[in-house]
Amino acid sequence: MMPSAAEGGKTMEAPDHAVDLSIVVPLFNEAASLRELKARISDVLDRNAYSGEILFIDDGSRDGSFGVIEEMAAEDERLRALRFRSNFGKAAALSAGFREARGRIVVTMDADLQDDPAEIPRLLAKIDEGFDVVSGWKKKRRDPWSKTIPSWFFNKVTAVFTGIPIHDFNCGLKAYRNEAVREIEVYGELHRYIPALAAWKGFRIGEIEVAHHARKHGRSKYGPRRFLSGFLDLLTVMLLTKFTPKPLHLFGFVGAALGLIGFLISFYLVTLKLRFGNIQGRVPLLSLGVLLVIMGMQFLSTGLLAEMIASHRASQARDYSVERKIRL
Repeated sequence: MMPSAAEGGKTMEAPDHAVDLSIVVPLFNEAASLRELKARISDVLDRNAYSGEILFIDDGSRDGSFGVIEEMAAEDERLRALRFRSNFGKAAALSAGFREARGRIVVTMDADLQDDPAEIPRLLAKIDEGFDVVSGWKKKRRDPWSKTIPSWFFNKVTAVFTGIPIHDFNCGLKAYRNEAVREIEVYGELHRYIPALAAWKGFRIGEIEVAHHARKHGRSKYGPRRFLSGFLDLLTVMLLTKFTPKPLHLFGFVGAALGLIGFLISFYLVTLKLRFGNIQGRVPLLSLGVLLVIMGMQFLSTGLLAEMIASHRASQARDYSVERKIRL
C-alpha cells in the first residue's frame, strides 16, 4: 500500500501528485551502470504495479552518461532527466531531483549498482508505518576497509552530535514523503545529513537494513578529503539545526564565558595593583585578560548581528545550472 500524506501525524493536505513514486538517481560518470540500473528499477515498478517515474540527475558527466539516458528515455516515457552544465555535487543533484519529483513518495539511490532497487518495497512498507523519512542501513558493506572504518566512525560521531539514532547517514538509498523533500534544503555537501535536517523540521525518521553490493564498474568518486569536509559539514548542521532560530544562544554563551574569564583575570590584577602598587610582573596575564574581554564582546556582537539576519538562508539560492532536460 502506498502511504498518504495524512499518515504519520501529518495534518497538511496531500498535494495532487502525478504518480505514486519518484525514483531520483543522482549520477556522475556512470554510463556503464545506467542500463542495468534502469532495468532493475523498471522491474520493481512493474512487478509491484507502482505508478512511478525514474528521474536521472546527471551531475555534469563527461563519459556519455546523458547519451545513454536519452536512448533509454526514447524507450520508456516514465524516464525523466536533466543534465547540469558542470559538476556541482551530489547535494545539488538531489536538490534538483527533489524540486522536480512528482511522486507522493520519493526514493533516492546511487547509480553505481551498489544500492539495490529490490529494497524499494521494504522502504515503502516502513513509510507506511508512519515515518516521513526512511534511511537504508548498509549493515554488511561491500567496500574496502579504507571506506568502512572511517564511515563507521563518522556515523557514530554524527549520531551522537545530532541525536538521531540511525546507523548509516551516508547510505544513498532513502525514501521520503514528498512534503518532506519540499521542506529539506540541501546545498553544499549537506546530503550526508538529510535525516538530521528532516528531524529538525519535525519529520519522523526511520531506518531499515538494506542489501549492499560491490561496485561493478568504475571507482568511487570520494577520497580522504570527504571526511574532513564531512566534519566541517557536521558543524554546519549543528549550527543550522540547533542555533539557526537562536544564534545568540551560541555566540552569546561563548562570548559570556570568554568575557567572564577575562573579567576575573582583570579583577585579580586590579586587586594586586591596589595591594602592592603594581601587578607583580604579570603583564602577559594582563594582556590575556584584556584579549578575552574584547573577544567576549566580539562574540556577543556577532550573536546580535546573527539574530538580525537569522531569517536569511544561503540555501535558498539555487546552486546548480541546468544544461538539458527530458520531459521536465
